[in-house]
Amino acid sequence: MMRKPALLVLALLVLIGGLWWLRQAQQPHPQFAPSITGQTAPAPAPPRQAPRAIEGLPPFLPEEARQTIALVQRDGPYPYNQDGSVFGNREGRLPQRPRGYYREYTVDTPGLSHRGTRRIVTGGDPVEIWYYSDDHYETFRSFSVPARSP
Repeated sequence: MMRKPALLVLALLVLIGGLWWLRQAQQPHPQFAPSITGQTAPAPAPPRQAPRAIEGLPPFLPEEARQTIALVQRDGPYPYNQDGSVFGNREGRLPQRPRGYYREYTVDTPGLSHRGTRRIVTGGDPVEIWYYSDDHYETFRSFSVPARSP
């Protein structure tokens, strides 16, 4: 009597496995997916390259800050919704300016699954001044960004 339940379980596993295999076989590989015209699609584009290195930045900036600067210079797209939002300067650690003068941007921290504490704050539109904070706006270091070449 114990054989019937075991055979039933085995048959169910074979059926589930077969259905899974059939579903996988019906989905074309993205590299070889047919187009509307029935032709094979070209190979996928290579991964996006990192932003071009920005020469002349101070050594205290981490590599990820350079990536953020490149995004600011080309006006995004930014990885976080808060990037580009108004920085209020409520603590008054930066020179007083009218509301909206300062904007904040996230500088990624490797290994974190959240925004972390590193930021770049810019002033002006177009940007006149750059600040870096690695402690969530407790301290700031100003720096200059060389003009972009075309």
